[in-house]
Amino acid sequence: MTKQKVTLFWFRRDLRLEDNIGLFHALDSDFPVIPLFIFDEDILDNLPKDDARVSFIYDSLQKINQQLAEIGSSILIKKGKTSGIWKSLVTEFDIQNVFFNKDYEPYAIKRDQEISNFLTKNNIEVSFFKDHVIFEEKEITKADGLPYTVYTPYKNKWLENYRVLGKAPEYDTKHLFANFHKNEFKFPELSEIGFERSSIKVLQHNLTQIENYKETRDFPALDSTSYLSPHLRFGTVSIRKLVNWANRKNQTFLSELIWREFFIQILFSFPKVVNHNFKSNYDGIQWRNNEEDFKRWCTGTTGYPMVDAGMRQLNETGYMHNRVRMVVASFLCKHLLINWQWGEAYFAEKLLDFELASNVGNWQWAAGTGCDAAPYFRVFNPEIQQKKFDEKGTYIRKWIPEFDLGYNEPMIEHAFARDRAIATYKAGILK
Repeated sequence: MTKQKVTLFWFRRDLRLEDNIGLFHALDSDFPVIPLFIFDEDILDNLPKDDARVSFIYDSLQKINQQLAEIGSSILIKKGKTSGIWKSLVTEFDIQNVFFNKDYEPYAIKRDQEISNFLTKNNIEVSFFKDHVIFEEKEITKADGLPYTVYTPYKNKWLENYRVLGKAPEYDTKHLFANFHKNEFKFPELSEIGFERSSIKVLQHNLTQIENYKETRDFPALDSTSYLSPHLRFGTVSIRKLVNWANRKNQTFLSELIWREFFIQILFSFPKVVNHNFKSNYDGIQWRNNEEDFKRWCTGTTGYPMVDAGMRQLNETGYMHNRVRMVVASFLCKHLLINWQWGEAYFAEKLLDFELASNVGNWQWAAGTGCDAAPYFRVFNPEIQQKKFDEKGTYIRKWIPEFDLGYNEPMIEHAFARDRAIATYKAGILK
């Protein structure tokens, strides 16, 4: 029996049907489109069985599947090694084309190249698109074609290019939905993927909470953040719609979205930053890397209320306010002299919005070892940060209920830690 010729669209970090560039082009091609998602064991095998991000991905896919059911279609869910899955798919279906949106992380680039080579050898046309960012790879460069390594000139060039666009084009996929393949693929239970539901939830994003973002963003007790970051990470919202909105409504918030793209292009251009300092002359720093100190930082028992509240919020919810992230990161690297990679790995495990480029970029910024980083002699004083941004202790009391009962003494005195950090950095920076 002759198989029906089909196109496959491979969902990854773009878990939505609306304004999805790769999906738009897939639906606009010549054959019925089967939507596909692969639970990649090379990623999943490193995660706890109740990982909240897997629950969120699962729920987002279920939402897509419900939307598809309304038009007589469904999403094909697979689990395994990506290469093995594709080898089985080319025998299961008569695949003519495969479409997907690009990912800029080193693992994804290598994976996508291998899969593309395999498909091409099997006479299957592969098409990939920019969807995760407004400007990618080498679209924002200096006059000599080299990537920017300082944020402000990158931002200025980014804005200049965006204004030439007028606005980022948004893609109407809904009028093409009739081109989805008609099928009823079984949607698996979460347990069939090898996971259980997490008690930690990804919150719904809310743009109305950031109307006064410039004035309120540094005060964690006000809860005036958008909760968009996990949705951006997994693509349940369109970056184009979001940037166009921010350009109209909130330039400060737009700047934060540009920071995200800056770090993505840094990671793409300098993949070594995943495991190495961007500034290699900082490689000589002699980190203390005391495991007991690290444990106290992880558990939020350092005796510094702002640091401890942040870590407890992270451990309980998967979120941490951005101002507090800077304080806890600086404390780990400067006060405790623990390598930023330890903190980066812990955030990667806990953060709902973990995105490699931003996580590495921000940790190296805090440590002083990254591009456009805070200077090494800048050491946040957690007590001053608390007085400036949580003067009444509202945020701290939310996460440290025992605070008023007589809180722990700080595990290290600030002035001593600051002097030690500056001396250690100065001695370790290679000439």
